[in-house]
Amino acid sequence: MTNPSPVDDIPIGGEMIRLGQFLKFAGLLDSGGLVKDAIADGRVSVNGEIDRRRGRQLQPGDIVGFGGRRFRVCP
Repeated sequence: MTNPSPVDDIPIGGEMIRLGQFLKFAGLLDSGGLVKDAIADGRVSVNGEIDRRRGRQLQPGDIVGFGGRRFRVCP
């Protein structure tokens, strides 16, 4: 069994953020079109499970996986 990748904390400055917004806010993708494609293609996970909903509400503590990396939503 391999160790999961380390988690980078991303402060969002609030209590909630949508998944699509988070990917752009964290600088992981540059445009809404790229975000839409990445999510639709199943390349994004939330708390270890693939999530295909751009509008999914993320809360502090949620872990987003993308591109072999993991990011924790922080207030």
